[in-house]
Amino acid sequence: LQSTRIGMSVNALRKQSTDEEVIALAKSLIKSWKKLLDASEEKSEEKKKSLSLPTSSSKETSNSRDQSSNKRQEPPKTPTTPKITTFPPVPVTCDAVRNKCREMLTAALQADDDYVAIGADCEHIAAQIEEYILADVKNTDMKYKNRIRSRISNLKDSKNPELKKNVLCGAITPEQIAVMTSEVSKPEEL
Repeated sequence: LQSTRIGMSVNALRKQSTDEEVIALAKSLIKSWKKLLDASEEKSEEKKKSLSLPTSSSKETSNSRDQSSNKRQEPPKTPTTPKITTFPPVPVTCDAVRNKCREMLTAALQADDDYVAIGADCEHIAAQIEEYILADVKNTDMKYKNRIRSRISNLKDSKNPELKKNVLCGAITPEQIAVMTSEVSKPEEL
């Protein structure tokens, strides 16, 4: 939760939304995440205290507040693994064509740094889009490949950056973009 900074994204969504249900859900989600973080911090502090041997009791009591504040600052600095590792692994297919299409969709979703700010798992979203396209088309023939190319082109379209942002934040579901017509995916200016 801290490395992805998803809480900030949800809070920003809450502030921008006018829908009362979205606001209420965002608030409850943030509260539950805070409780999870507080509980995990307490457990980690208890483990560290039980494992460490105090050198002098006066130093330990005077520095306990400093140590706890330092511990809270460390987690955002230490994660060096990509944030997508916090999500469940994407199911792998045995089909090389499908795997390549998933890679290309992932690259299209990651073309800018929008996915970082939103905290989206591009590999998972790309896999879902690919699965819905396959379910609609039924096989990996030219129709499938053309649909994949079309979605990649739409997601990379510099004239329509909102489409990709909406897919990343979930306003447009993977199923919707998989079956979306060209009229719907066009930029609003046209």
